[in-house]
Amino acid sequence: MLIGLTGGIGSGKSAAAEVLGALGADLIDADAISHSLTAADGKALPAIRDALGDQAIGSDGALDRSWVRTRVFADEAARQQLNAILHPMIRAECETRIAAGQGLYRVLVVPLMVESGHWLKALDRLLVIDCPEATQIARVQARSGFSAEMVRSIMAQQATRAQRRAAADDLILNDGSLEQLKAHASALHARYAGMAAGAAR
Repeated sequence: MLIGLTGGIGSGKSAAAEVLGALGADLIDADAISHSLTAADGKALPAIRDALGDQAIGSDGALDRSWVRTRVFADEAARQQLNAILHPMIRAECETRIAAGQGLYRVLVVPLMVESGHWLKALDRLLVIDCPEATQIARVQARSGFSAEMVRSIMAQQATRAQRRAAADDLILNDGSLEQLKAHASALHARYAGMAAGAAR
């Protein structure tokens, strides 16, 4: 069984995914795959260097995320170039890991799940982690040090809360404590494990 997990920046989707993984799900995280592709000696770096120039690669040999983030938010063509390089590679690796999964069920974590639409038909259920926009901004500022303007610009390129909620089969409103999020995710895990076991019989 394949569960999609998504949410806007700062929603808490990674924390929810960690709970499900700890309880026995196979986690396939598109962001983690993206980071591995753009780490030093990552498979995506030669094409990114060709597209965006040497400045895209930091002194450590990995993608210079700060430089690239600034570039692609100012230049739509550069953003499309970067996506055209990374997205097919990320999808291919996700498919490989989904096929190899051995856990109770699989959880595919994709920040832009609703926006791209690529995975939606393959999912058995879509879990959306949701929170108020002011909470998203505050969390990302505290975590990453971004300005409120930068966070809003990222959010503007993502689906709206209403669009994600409309697409959801399951929804966690993450506007409280981490313990509350863990409790909600644990309850959903019990449901998903039961559904997976029933489907296997």
